[in-house]
Amino acid sequence: MKVIDILRVKGNTLYTVQPDEPLAKATQIMAEKDIGSLVVMEHGELVGMLTFREVILCIVANGGEIGRTLVRKAMDDHPLTCTPETEIDEVRRMMLDRHARYMPVMNQKMLMGVISFYDVAKAVVDSQNFENKMLKAYIRDWPAESGADHE
Repeated sequence: MKVIDILRVKGNTLYTVQPDEPLAKATQIMAEKDIGSLVVMEHGELVGMLTFREVILCIVANGGEIGRTLVRKAMDDHPLTCTPETEIDEVRRMMLDRHARYMPVMNQKMLMGVISFYDVAKAVVDSQNFENKMLKAYIRDWPAESGADHE
């Protein structure tokens, strides 16, 4: 299974923010849309990721205030990325290694979507459930043994 399979199911709604926008505005978007991340784009290119983790770290560093902080100061400016062709097992390993909950999907320099650790886990569980159903159907249709073999 590849990342493209997750994007097909998930759809391609993307929420982005620019690095020089106020962090307060970005967090408001995240709250209104009930999303855990925003892709930070500048001049049509990916320059960072803003997740609730970066927001919380920034608020703590600012003594509990967002203040006039810009997205640029809080964002992860070296986010993990993958391509639509990346295998899900590789994505899982990458996300676990970096403790990343969100990963932009890039095709060359074009942003194709964002997948979350939840999306990856759901895809794996759905795939295992499908495989389980197929195996059970196969076992149920197993040919009956003839009585001659048991005598």
